[in-house]
Order: sequence, then C-alpha cells, then structure tokens
Amino acid sequence: MTWHHLQQHVQQRVDELVDSGQETGVQVAAYRHGVPIVDVVAGLADPATGRPVTPGTPFFSFSTGKALTSTVVHVLAEQGRLDYDLRIAEVWPEFARHGKDGVTLRHVLTHTAGLPALPPDVTAADLADWDRMCAILADATPLWEPGTAHGYHVWTYGWLVGETVRRATGRTVSQVLAADVAAPLGVPGELLLGVPAEDLDGLAVLDDRSWSDALKQLSAQLPNFDRAVPHGARPDADLGNDRAFLRADVPAVGTMSARAAARMYAALLGEVDGVRLISAARLREASRPATRGPEWTFGMPVTWTLGYAVDGPMIGVGGLGGSLAGALPELGLTVAATKNALAVGDGDPMEQLRETIVEAVRRAA
Repeated sequence: MTWHHLQQHVQQRVDELVDSGQETGVQVAAYRHGVPIVDVVAGLADPATGRPVTPGTPFFSFSTGKALTSTVVHVLAEQGRLDYDLRIAEVWPEFARHGKDGVTLRHVLTHTAGLPALPPDVTAADLADWDRMCAILADATPLWEPGTAHGYHVWTYGWLVGETVRRATGRTVSQVLAADVAAPLGVPGELLLGVPAEDLDGLAVLDDRSWSDALKQLSAQLPNFDRAVPHGARPDADLGNDRAFLRADVPAVGTMSARAAARMYAALLGEVDGVRLISAARLREASRPATRGPEWTFGMPVTWTLGYAVDGPMIGVGGLGGSLAGALPELGLTVAATKNALAVGDGDPMEQLRETIVEAVRRAA
C-alpha cells in the first residue's frame, strides 16, 4: 500500500464512520520520518451550526494533553533549564510539607509521586483555579513512599509538572509550549493547554455518547477511581465544552489538532522541516520504561516512561473517550486521532485506524 492509497483508505473509513452516525467529527494524521503520510478529516466540528472539521480544528482531547506537558519538560531539559531529578521543593518550598521534600520531577513524570488523589469536594471551577489546586497539592500527603509504587495521576499530574516548570523557569507550561514547541513546528493555535479566549469559537464541540455512563461504571467498580477523579471533576463532554475550564491552564489535559499532535511526536523522533525538539539520546531516556505492573488508580498493569505510557510498541498518551497520539520510534512513525463524539465500547475505531496505519508502515519497512 502506497501512502496515497493509505490516505485514501483512512479517508474512506472515517467518512463511513461519520456517514453511519457513529462519529460526528474526526481527524487522523500520521508522520513517518518527519514527513506527513496521512492527514484526514471528516464530519462536523459543531453540529449546531454545521461548521465542518478542518485539518486545523483543535479538539479538546483530555489526557492526550499530558504528552504536551511532558514534551515541554523534555524540551526544557534539552535546553538545560530543567533536570528530571530536581527535588520539587527546591523551587516550590511549600510543597515540602508532609514528607514530600524528596519528591522529584522524575517521580511525577513516571506517576510514582504518590499524589494521584484529590479532595472529594473538588469542582470544575476548582480545576480552573491554578492557585487553589497548587495549594491543595502543596498540603497533600503522599499515599505511598514516592518511587515505590505507581498510580495514574489523572488530574494532579498537570499542576505538579506545571508549577514546577513555572517556579523553575518563570514561564507557564502554556507559554513554553507555544514558544518552544508549537511555534517552531509551525502549528500555533493547534497545540494548546489553556485556550486563548479568541480561539474558543474555533474548537470542536464535544458530544457525549456513552462516555458519562462509562464514568459511572468506573466509579462503581474501581475503589480508587473517585479519589483520583472526584464526582465534581469528571472528564465528560460538559467539562470539555466549558469555556472557563478551557481557558484555564490545566496541564493534565489539552486541546489539539491531530496533525499538530502527530507533528510534535515526529519532532521528538527526529527532524521535521529542520526542527528537532530533543536529541536522540534524550529520546532514548524519555522512552525507556520506568514502571511495570498494576497501578493504583485503575488497578491495571501500566508501563510509564518519563511522561508517556507504553502501549505495545507505541509510546504516548491516549485520552478518555477516544482520542490518541503517540510514536513508534522503531518505525519512525507517529499517529494521532481526535474525535468529538465521546464513547466507549464502540469498537475503538480510532485504535483500529491506528493499527491500520501501523500495519501499512510495517509492510513498507
């Protein structure tokens, strides 16, 4: 299959998903060795107005945004401005309380810091209040000795990394992302944490299919889920369409186009139009597995590197409800997909499309 045929095949499949009503709007993009090989869109960004999805339409993509935050850390480390073994309390003294003086940035990147939980009364408005969330974490007590266990830091990851970046560099994660990642890659406005007010009207509008019911099931079945994801802070379509929340810096989640996410990962693997975000040696360090076995939040076996999850041969972070983005370093391949119909148990069409692309590239390798 040539890349032209792969592009046609993926386009036909996303058209079918939209035409059948299974999806509302979709983007799928892939890069190989720094060159785009797939860039496909279909459907509506906003069904209420009929606004179509374009390649540059940003989609709020939940935890897929963690990779934007992780990438900021690696770019700053490459610049010599940040060290993975920095003790967070060195730059954020209030954080040292309750036995956290030894917590490092590496612990946070690998979800081993012992701080995945939030108070049960946290609300969406709280999530948008940077100072309040940082104060909560500064006063938190680790659930385990940092580095001895791991558990997905669903929300807390963003403020733990973000405040460390702000204290260490004097810049917010959003500012570093815009200036040191999105701008050099030529995708301003397509890799976002906090969304500028003037960009809100251009976002895809999320639509809940089966995702809210899935969140309720997770709450009922997993003993630690509500501790990490309190009821008032559920990552659902209402939250993902909340303009006050979208404007806030919440670096555990993000807003992006698929083409920009795939381009960012491609610039981690190598050069993209003359831009490389990190060295080959740093890529090896950033993609090396650091945890194994069941984790605390979901109780499932998960492997984390420095800021990315390992999913088979791929490293990256997927988002609840269907978005995904990641890289296969061995193939020089990156893949990203966004969608605005949040669903679970729908056959994972974005995962299927990713596998289609991966298999096509494997056959061509």
